[in-house]
Amino acid sequence: MVVLPIIIISVVLAGMSSYFAAAGAVKRVTTELLSFKSMELEKYAESQWNLLVESNLTDRPDMVEAARRGVESFGRTIVKSATEVVFAVDAQGNMAIRTSALEPQGDEQAALSAMFKAGSRPVGTTITVGGVERVISSFPFAPFGWQVFVSEERSVFFSDVDQITRQTYIILAIASLVSVLMLFFVVSMLTKPLFTVVGAMRHIIESNDLSERVDVEYKDEIGKLSHTFNIMLGELEKAYKQIKRYAFDAVLAQKKEARIRNIFQKYVPQTLINTFFKNPDEMLVGKNEKLAVLFSDIRGFTSIAESMKPDDLVNTLNRYFSAMVDIIQARGGHIDKYIGDAIMAFFGAPERHENDALSSVLAGMEMTEALELFNKKQLELGKLPFAIGVGINYGEVTVGNIGCEKKMDYTVIGDTVNLASRIEGQTKPYHQKMLITEDLFDHIKNDLPCRFIDSIAVKGKNKGVRIYTPRRELSDAEKGAWKLHNDSMEFYFERKFEPGLAGFEKVQQILGMEDFASDMMIKRCRENIANPPPAGWDGVDRKTDK
Repeated sequence: MVVLPIIIISVVLAGMSSYFAAAGAVKRVTTELLSFKSMELEKYAESQWNLLVESNLTDRPDMVEAARRGVESFGRTIVKSATEVVFAVDAQGNMAIRTSALEPQGDEQAALSAMFKAGSRPVGTTITVGGVERVISSFPFAPFGWQVFVSEERSVFFSDVDQITRQTYIILAIASLVSVLMLFFVVSMLTKPLFTVVGAMRHIIESNDLSERVDVEYKDEIGKLSHTFNIMLGELEKAYKQIKRYAFDAVLAQKKEARIRNIFQKYVPQTLINTFFKNPDEMLVGKNEKLAVLFSDIRGFTSIAESMKPDDLVNTLNRYFSAMVDIIQARGGHIDKYIGDAIMAFFGAPERHENDALSSVLAGMEMTEALELFNKKQLELGKLPFAIGVGINYGEVTVGNIGCEKKMDYTVIGDTVNLASRIEGQTKPYHQKMLITEDLFDHIKNDLPCRFIDSIAVKGKNKGVRIYTPRRELSDAEKGAWKLHNDSMEFYFERKFEPGLAGFEKVQQILGMEDFASDMMIKRCRENIANPPPAGWDGVDRKTDK
């Protein structure tokens, strides 16, 4: 593979060098001959014209035509082959004289006319006339209004060059073939002993028996190679035993790690486990992050639990949790913990996604929608249906492994978490399936329709927080009612109870008397109209229970 290209390249370079030298010489000679004929024809044409001028016969058309025919006749004398043609064209590209039958075709006449107008003197240029490529030597002759051409068919002009080309290729092919055959013969003589050693080595490799050895048949470099290989086999045999032991230990360690991963991914996300194995120390540090925290709870679970056997209760809860967890994880959420029948989850850690706030709300909606299918199955089994409330908040929390060396949890803590739990507890008194805080509302208000329910201060807090209930979509009537309700809520908190009351009454007319939110606000407006609140009233409903 190393020597062969060197030999072939050398042969090719030598052959091509000879080819270019010979071809160049032939082409130069033929071009000079064509140019010489053109010069002789031009001298003859000038002599004919000078004769007319000296005899004052240039104004006689018959004499001028005789001179032209004389030029054409001279052109016939310098033509030496049947393919060589002397011709002249006028300004329109029409044939003025020609030594044999030749007629321009198609765009050829325009090309000849263009050469006439250019008045150039090309030598060795190729043009097409009569559908045949021709090599020309040309000159303009103004007295007769001609562009004169001495031409030869390209195939004839380059016939000697083409012959040299074919001969060169044949010589190169024969030389390359002989070089390759001789090279392979020499190489086979040199490598035959090596193939014997390689065959013995391959047998040892295929049998996987490192105790075998290569026979040392020569005392030259190949013999040294065989002896060295035998020494290497002895060392490999020792190393192989160690490698098998290390490989066995590595497989055990991998299986142990896989078992740990399979166990712990049921409790924490797979990405968190991967991070822990890469950098265990980093997992002991908590970080402040902004994310969404979701709480859901089964309403009246105590009564439901009392009506069921323990094993039925566990099976039912497992079916419920399975449906809810699938939805949360599909939306990129992480299940923090189960608190009895309640679920705590958060969105935005350990992996942050494009819109965790919206994902948390969509997950909550899908949980309430999935509950309908779950309850259908409950009724088929003769069991009580579930009703749940979902509360979601968005804000800054501390997220990380929290606890001590003996027991740690990957969880979130902070006021954002506490408020999410309290908001979930308000879904029942406000008769809503889901409630979200105003911080979360600010992130999703352009994506989902939301209804302003109230401003509350949960137990232990004095500052009010606006709460909303979102929907996936609304009918045209509901869109108008929700907008009117939200506008009326602003009237209410601005102490404009009369217009607020009018708005809530219209909402109730659209949505019906069973609409709890509008009914609640109607009662509040009427009470505040009858008993105006004191100065400093902010409209916040301060809760005294969780």
